[in-house]
Formats: sequence, C-alpha cells, structure tokens
Amino acid sequence: MNKVVICSDHGGVSLKTEIKELLLRMGMECIDLGCQSGDAVDYPDYAVPAAGMVASGEAERGILICGTGIGMSIAANKVPGIRCALVHDVFSAKATRLHNDSNMLALGARVIGAGLAAEIVKTWLETPFEGGRHQLRVDKITNYERSLGFR
Repeated sequence: MNKVVICSDHGGVSLKTEIKELLLRMGMECIDLGCQSGDAVDYPDYAVPAAGMVASGEAERGILICGTGIGMSIAANKVPGIRCALVHDVFSAKATRLHNDSNMLALGARVIGAGLAAEIVKTWLETPFEGGRHQLRVDKITNYERSLGFR
C-alpha cells in the first residue's frame, strides 16, 4: 500500500501539511486534494472526491482532516465502498484496521495534536486487516450497499 489521498477543510490545513510530510517520509505517494488555506470552505467538497478516489481504487486509502473529523467522516461514509473511521487515539486506529478494514481515516485537528495524529496515522497505515470473522461483517456492509443498488 503506497497511494494515499489526503484532504482537509480550512480547520485542518495545518495538520494536513504535517501528516502529508509524514506520508512522504514513509515513502507513500500522497495525493493532496486541498484545501490549501484557512479560508472557509465546505468539507463535503473535499471529503466526497477523496472518498470517490478510494472507492474507485485510484487511491488505496484516504485521510480526511477537519476541525473535529466528524463532518468529513459523515460525508465520506455516504460514498459506497467507504469505511471511514473517525479516530482520536492509537487503540482505535489499530482496531478499525484489524476489525473493520477501514479504508479512510478522519482526524479532528482541534481535538488532537500533531504528535498524536502522526502516531494514529502510522498505526492505521501499518496495521493489516485481520479478516476471519471480521470479513463476514465487512461483507454484510458491502452486501447491504449492493442491495441498495450501489456497486
């Protein structure tokens, strides 16, 4: 895994810059969809295209950052095929990969600092999906999406 899409709204620009630098140091290909300034923008305008890239396979995973992470995660999870987890601790970052095979991560720049965010991102990127009984649960989500006419 080495292609990650990243984006933020105005509340997450600074943290996005730091996480992007981490991704590059980790040898990841980083696709930055913006935003690039602190001028107010609407988070769905960034989260939905990023989620689309992950859902289509253009990017393997995605990282979304806004003030709380809540808006970005809600918007991304509207895209079929996306399992975006809002995470503010390392334990949850690991669990959401092991058990939920999350393909997007949402962070709150006003909730956590850059050091913790970096630990969360690193853990999330390096933790594999456990599969097994957890695969059955992820499959139920996918099957539900399909029953609604998605994918």
